[in-house]
Amino acid sequence: MNKKSAYAIYRTIMIILITAFTTFLITYTGIDIYNKNGGTLFKKGLAQEIISDIENYQTVIDKYYIGDIDENKLREGAIRGYIEALGDPYTEYISKEEMDEYLEETMGNYVGIGIYMMADEKTDTIKVLLPIPGSPAEAAGLQAGDIITAVDGKKYSSDELTDMSNNIKGGEGTEVTLDILRGEETLQFKIKRANVKLNPVQSKVLDSNIGYIKFISFDELTADDFKQKYEELKAQNIKSLIIDLRNNGGGLVDEATKIADYILEKDAVILYEVDKNGNEVAKKSEKDPIIDVPIIILTNENTASSSEILAGALKDLGKAKIVGTKTFGKGIIQEILSLKNGDGIKITTQEYLTPNHNKINEIGIEPDENVELSSDLEDEIDIPEEKDTQLQKAIEMLK
Repeated sequence: MNKKSAYAIYRTIMIILITAFTTFLITYTGIDIYNKNGGTLFKKGLAQEIISDIENYQTVIDKYYIGDIDENKLREGAIRGYIEALGDPYTEYISKEEMDEYLEETMGNYVGIGIYMMADEKTDTIKVLLPIPGSPAEAAGLQAGDIITAVDGKKYSSDELTDMSNNIKGGEGTEVTLDILRGEETLQFKIKRANVKLNPVQSKVLDSNIGYIKFISFDELTADDFKQKYEELKAQNIKSLIIDLRNNGGGLVDEATKIADYILEKDAVILYEVDKNGNEVAKKSEKDPIIDVPIIILTNENTASSSEILAGALKDLGKAKIVGTKTFGKGIIQEILSLKNGDGIKITTQEYLTPNHNKINEIGIEPDENVELSSDLEDEIDIPEEKDTQLQKAIEMLK
């Protein structure tokens, strides 16, 4: 985007904001005229001057505003407000500093406490989806399902997930204080930030030669890590495979489709992407499968986005059964658009459908076998295998 284009966008946004402000001034002036003896001090001529000067908003601000003017902050604030007015919780403006952090996280490294979080719009809260294994958050005792009520004393609502995330991050070795609601109990954790290495793919061999792979996000290289773990399990003569996508909130779509490619036949449809004009594009597997054992996928209400792409594709095409509870239902895709100055916009650009053209967004995926965890285990991170009813059902089916 060239300087002239950027200025035009900024100018358009500010005209919209000034138009709204002008409406307020005209209304306020009318009230003031009606209550002219009420003691209100208001310059009637100001609204008229703004109306005549609406296309020269900078002149108006320069002429009347008594404080210091930071053009960069004005520009950023105008764009943020314009995008937030869409009402889409997944579309947002990303500053250059936030972009740098985002790229670090997708590469698998960042400085923070090591938690995945998600916004719960129904309760207007932000909760811990899962502490990253080996992270400061896990060591401090944070648990999946914890509600974060404040960070360093500041409270946040569900639509402020990005702001909360940015404030939890910070310099390595510094501390952050989280106020937590866990059930009826109020807790406080002071956690030291550290460099967190994301290594989301874990594997092991269960009884009856059943392989088990779990990962909690789709970051860069997740598909490669998945392939490596599977090959290690295959060398141990596994006869079937459980893929645990519980509490996996998604991530990079390409990583999900790569994993599907390891399992599906060449040219099989993985998903359909539908844009705002209804144009539909099929994303297909590109290679012959390398995994040909029976598969069961574990899901829960926090299985979302890219996880649903993988689960939906394998279920529709008969390559896996799903055990657990219904998934979250985020069937829309966001893209990061980089601007010339280093800023970015994360914007919802497409909806996806499963190979059978099933809609996922705000619906979710129903499991083949609906199995609940006992209520006292729902928020546990490491559930003992013998108490994990969902895992045990999967093992029973594969035996």
